[in-house]
Amino acid sequence: MSKPLIIVNPSSASGATGRAWPGIASDLAAQLGGFDVEFTTQAGAAKRLAVAAAERGVELIVACGGDGTINEVANGILGSGKDSELGIIPSGTGGDFRRTLKIPTRPIDAAAILRDGKTVRIDVGRAEFVDHAGETVSRYFLGMASFGLSGEVISRAKRERSAWVPALNDGAGNKIAYARAAFEAVLAQTAVEALVQIDDGREKRLRLTNLCIANARYFGGGMKIAPDAKLTDGRFDVVTIGDLGAARIFRNAHKLFRGTHLNLRDVHHTLGANVSARPVDKGILIALEVDGELPGHLPAKLAIVPRALRIRVPK
Repeated sequence: MSKPLIIVNPSSASGATGRAWPGIASDLAAQLGGFDVEFTTQAGAAKRLAVAAAERGVELIVACGGDGTINEVANGILGSGKDSELGIIPSGTGGDFRRTLKIPTRPIDAAAILRDGKTVRIDVGRAEFVDHAGETVSRYFLGMASFGLSGEVISRAKRERSAWVPALNDGAGNKIAYARAAFEAVLAQTAVEALVQIDDGREKRLRLTNLCIANARYFGGGMKIAPDAKLTDGRFDVVTIGDLGAARIFRNAHKLFRGTHLNLRDVHHTLGANVSARPVDKGILIALEVDGELPGHLPAKLAIVPRALRIRVPK
């Protein structure tokens, strides 16, 4: 059996992962014995490293970083055409995907799952959309794709971090940036209008605050946006949040984190294996969020790929 490969994003959590790596490596060695390690140096590197590892027969490829790193490693495995297994050592800020899997945050506990956990096959999403260069591209996602307020929050958070949070140089800085960005985005938000079709249903014109196409349960740093989502049911949980306005969003924010928002007026939930969305006004760009990143914009087609990825989870 090949040694596990740990793909580490030392820049995740504003560099906290790189600084913590000696301790993480010690925990991994205690639980796994031998392993190989590769460090990412730029965006996209984790995917390339995962492709190469899968093609040379590495059986367990572990992402050490946040949701973006996990997404890249998963895309590498899936894009390789091989059947390598994904493992996770959480070391980012949001940690939304690991929440659904119930993977603990302490590296030594997560490493124990790599040793003693079980292997399951989970569904993944495949998103086809327009990238920033105007090209139609596709990528896989594990947790969530969305558009509306979520895209504006992420965009503002990235600007906040680049402007002043790096001076804090830790994961807390990311959380501060995200909280401030969310507050500002809600105050400034205007509803988006999109044409949305789910499976073979009628295309509907919607005016909404946010639309989430959920494979997993959490997004936005712990919001339980799709409380009933299952990673093995072959369907997305599609959650539509209508034009609530800032006051109602603030008043009900706690329900989003608890997962008790589905009974609110103007919040709708349905299941579907295929979702397409396009702007009502072709001249307006509506950003598409995929596992916490903003790789492009609508129009987009999203499809579930059943049982596509092997992953190590707690017993």
